[in-house]
Amino acid sequence: MKKHLLFYLVFLLALGYSSFAQEALFRAQNIISPEIHDDSSVTFRLFAPNAKSVQVTGDFLPSVKMDTPMGQMDGPGKAEMTKESNGVWEFKAPALNPELYSYSFVIDGFTTTDPSNPFLNRDVASVTNIFLVGKGQADFYRTNDIPHGTVARRWYDSPGLGMDRRITIYTPPGYEKSTEKLPVLYLLHGAGGDEEAWIALGRTAQIMDNLIAEGKAKPMIVVMPNGNVIQDGAPGEGSKGLYKPSFMIAKTMDGTYEGAFTDIISFVESNYRVQADKAHRAIAGLSMGGYHALHISRYYPNTFDYVGLFSAAIMAREDATGKVYSNFDETLKAQMDNGYKLYWIAIGKTDFLYDANKEFRTKLDGMGMKYTYVESEGGHIWRNWRVYLTQFAPLLFN
Repeated sequence: MKKHLLFYLVFLLALGYSSFAQEALFRAQNIISPEIHDDSSVTFRLFAPNAKSVQVTGDFLPSVKMDTPMGQMDGPGKAEMTKESNGVWEFKAPALNPELYSYSFVIDGFTTTDPSNPFLNRDVASVTNIFLVGKGQADFYRTNDIPHGTVARRWYDSPGLGMDRRITIYTPPGYEKSTEKLPVLYLLHGAGGDEEAWIALGRTAQIMDNLIAEGKAKPMIVVMPNGNVIQDGAPGEGSKGLYKPSFMIAKTMDGTYEGAFTDIISFVESNYRVQADKAHRAIAGLSMGGYHALHISRYYPNTFDYVGLFSAAIMAREDATGKVYSNFDETLKAQMDNGYKLYWIAIGKTDFLYDANKEFRTKLDGMGMKYTYVESEGGHIWRNWRVYLTQFAPLLFN
C-alpha cells in the first residue's frame, strides 16, 4: 500500500511538472513578438518568469552615443519592459516610421535575441532580430509580388591577392533569358562586413527588384565583393571555417584591396553579359567601402562614370603607405579631367565622419570638381545606407 501511495505521489508530481513545462512551452510558442499594430505601433513580448529585469534595445528607440574602435558612434537605445502576471514581459513602442528595424532583449544584463522572432541579421559579430513597419520607404525592403532577380555566390580567381575569393552577385529579373548586355554597379561594404553585408543588412536584392519593377532604376548587375583581403570568404563561408568576425581586419585599408580591384572587374566582364566600358560602370560603398570606392575610382581614374560615397571614410591613415594613396591630388584631378557623369556624396548630420566629408567637399570645391551632395538625419547606420542605395541607383546609367 505504501509503495502504491509513493508511486501515486510521484506520478502526481511528474504530471504537475509536465503540465507546467507544457504550459511554459505553450506560452513561449504562442507569444507574438514583435506584434505590429494597424497604427504602426509595435509590442514586444518575452516569456521570462524568473527574470528580475528585461529591456528591449534597438534602432527604433532614440539613439545613444557609444565608444567604438572607430570613435563615438550612434548606438541603439534601451527601454524597460514590464512584467505581466503570466510571466511575460512587454513593451509597446509608439507608432514608428516606415522602416526595417533591428532589436534585441537584455535579460538581467545578458543580451539575447527574441525567441519568438526567427528573422535575424548578423552585423560583424552581433546577431539581432529584424522587423518591417509600414509602407513607403519600407516597401523597398519587402519581397513584393513582382519579378525577382537572382542572387549568386560565386568564386573568382584573384591573381593580385593570390587566392580564389567568394563574391555575391545580383542579376536583375529576366537576365538568364535575355541576350542584352547590362551595366554594373560595384557595391562595397564597411569595416567588419563582407560579401554578405549588402545583400542581408542592405536588402540589395529587394531594393533593386522593387526599383526596377517600378521603372525607377535601369536593370543592372550589382557586384558585392569581400573587402577584407586576408579572407577568401565571409566567416563561416571561407576556408578559415567558423570563427568570430572582427570589426577591423589586417590590410583592409592599406591599398591592397584597391590595387587588386581590377581582378573583380575582369571576372565580372569575362563571366557576365556586360557593357564593359566606363559609361556603364558604377562604384559605391559605405564607410570603409566608401573609402575604397573613392580610392579605387581615383587610382583607376578612367574606369567609372558613377561614384557613390555613403558616409565614407576619406583620407588614408598615416601608416598606410601603399602606392594607391600616393599622388592623391594628381589622380583626383585626372579623374575629374577624364570626365564622369555622377560623383555622389551622402552622409548623416550626426555621423562621426561628417567633418572629414566636409573637408573633402572643400577640397573638391577648390579643385572645381563637381559633385552631388545629400545630407540626411542620423549617423553611421544601416538605415541611412539603405536609403542612400534607393536614391543612388535610380541616377545610374541614364
